[in-house]
Amino acid sequence: MPIVVNTNAAATTAAFNLSKNHANLSKSLARLSSGQRITSPAEDAGGLAVAYKLDSSMQRTEAVLNNHQNALSFLQVQDGALESVGTIVSRMAELRTMAADITKNTSDVENYSKEFRELQSQLNQIQKNKFNGVSLFTSNRAVVDSVSASYSSDGSASYDYVDPDGVTQTKTYNSRSLQLLTHPSGMAQDGSISLNGVNLQFVLSLDDATGGPGVGQRYNNSNIGGLGTTFSGANADSASTALDVSGGIFQDISTVSIYQFTHIIEKIADARAENGAEQQRIQSSYELHSTNLINLEAAHGRIMDIDVALESTRFATHNVLVQASASMTAQANQLSQVALTLLQ
Repeated sequence: MPIVVNTNAAATTAAFNLSKNHANLSKSLARLSSGQRITSPAEDAGGLAVAYKLDSSMQRTEAVLNNHQNALSFLQVQDGALESVGTIVSRMAELRTMAADITKNTSDVENYSKEFRELQSQLNQIQKNKFNGVSLFTSNRAVVDSVSASYSSDGSASYDYVDPDGVTQTKTYNSRSLQLLTHPSGMAQDGSISLNGVNLQFVLSLDDATGGPGVGQRYNNSNIGGLGTTFSGANADSASTALDVSGGIFQDISTVSIYQFTHIIEKIADARAENGAEQQRIQSSYELHSTNLINLEAAHGRIMDIDVALESTRFATHNVLVQASASMTAQANQLSQVALTLLQ
């Protein structure tokens, strides 16, 4: 091999190896410091694309889980209100029973009526309750709140019951449902749960349980309405009927039968049962998507997470090679000195 001055192939080769080993060392440092196997798209473009989509799905699943919890809170608040309604109605039924005592005079009955009317006012306050601006209950009039029309729907529902004569009757009333999207895709056909906005006006109405055993006469249909409402006349359930009690119009304690109270309590029980069923379904959906989130995280980790033991071994190897390459490059650069020695 000739001895030359202008060209030092050995030094060039050593410098090339030094550069390559230094790049490998830098990659190992980036992987170990980030904990990720793929630090740039050039390393594994396909794997990075899959991991990116999995990460997006994970974030949407976490958001869906938060929506589940918020919907569950909505139903729990609604059930708490229904529980209060049931307690009030039970107390009103108790007052009605005590007022029916033959030993009570007119003054005694009036004293019971005072609490009776106050409890009706409380029922009207409860039916106006909202959860974060969303009405807990609906009625036969339009409900105005901040729910998007895309996630709520108004319609009609029916309720079957047996009247005092033993005949099965069907009552139709306005209904409203809130739609909880339970799938990260955001599409209802992939998964959704309908939350019932209980029609408290219908629950507290009296016109579907007129009369009753032991009443002695049928309830006067010219005064159809509900407990603590301003409903009156044949259009008591129309959409134009107001729900406030500012006018001071109440059902009198002597005009409501015990049978009507028990019928209302049955409707409250049905509403709470439906609420409980929806809570259970939301919890089941929450558990499903929690499991899906864990599996998505595992799949994402298999693509992106680094094997620390393997990469630390590679790092040590690259570190030694960089040091060796640097030393050899320095030695190769000294080969040209031989030619200078010959020229002396």
